[in-house]
Amino acid sequence: MPKRLFRSFFARSVHEVAPDLIGATLLVDGVGGRIVEVEAYHHTDPAAHSYRGPTDRNAVMFGPPGYLYVYRSYGIHWCMNFVCEPKGSASAVLIRALEPSEGLTTMRRRRGLSDIRLLCAGPGRVCEALRITAAHNGMALDEPPFALFARTAPVEVTAGARIGITKAADKPWRYGEKGSRFLSKPFPSKASGAI
Repeated sequence: MPKRLFRSFFARSVHEVAPDLIGATLLVDGVGGRIVEVEAYHHTDPAAHSYRGPTDRNAVMFGPPGYLYVYRSYGIHWCMNFVCEPKGSASAVLIRALEPSEGLTTMRRRRGLSDIRLLCAGPGRVCEALRITAAHNGMALDEPPFALFARTAPVEVTAGARIGITKAADKPWRYGEKGSRFLSKPFPSKASGAI
């Protein structure tokens, strides 16, 4: 039986948590799969929602680690982030892609497509497939409907620049499973390789 991940797992640097999430399994009401791509957002990072301080929107980021921060991207897609570091640090990991494995029929129905590779390839797609909305904002990641399990085998993790941002876009804070066909976008050949 895979080891469960609890809130204490997230009480570390976002730069430690992010690569450690690659290969972990995320389930929401039993639907989900292995995390294959994430991005780290540190509170000192101009691209982080917490950079300018607390607001009603980002309040969860300033709370304790191990909680879900959900926001709407461009007024279209929900995106989910795992809050990390000690309370008040306001750093988080954006979940960018999963390798779907549990509840495939449900995910296909929610997404309106059958191509398994596209079910969870991108943060908005992940949330649609797992039916994550603002209603999940502030929920603990180690309580229902969530279940998180540590990876059960070694994973080769690669790092590169984050996607779809303009501030601090050069920081190599995007992490993914090397060679996974479920990534939202392939890593360039110049990515930092295994870490």
